Amino acid sequence: MGSSGSEVVTVDVAEAKRLVEAGRHSYLDVRTREEFRRGHCLAPKIFNVPYMFNSPHGRVKNPEFLSQVSSLLDQTDHIVVGCQSGVRSFHAAADLIAAGYKNASNMGGGYVAWVSHIFPVQAEQPHGI
Repeated sequence: MGSSGSEVVTVDVAEAKRLVEAGRHSYLDVRTREEFRRGHCLAPKIFNVPYMFNSPHGRVKNPEFLSQVSSLLDQTDHIVVGCQSGVRSFHAAADLIAAGYKNASNMGGGYVAWVSHIFPVQAEQPHGI
């Protein structure tokens, strides 16, 4: 049974921040590793599992997405899913819900909204050469 996305709950960025800072929700960043390294939401429990990869033919869905998430999070965990603008995370949350994750919600506006609200971010230090 596929997911139409109609059961995905989207929370606004302020609510998402409150949920992840309270520590009961994990934040699942589904952007590419490169996007994540450039900067991500500062959250107590944050995971980066790309939903899509860049390829010579455009973006392609990560075929291992669900298995990678399941190695980090349980289906009963409370999860806020975020990406750059809220589109990939909506589809990722729909896939998670279809796979049995009961408490996955989408962060509306994504990382762009997080930054525009001047919420705390973290960037990985570039590797020296």
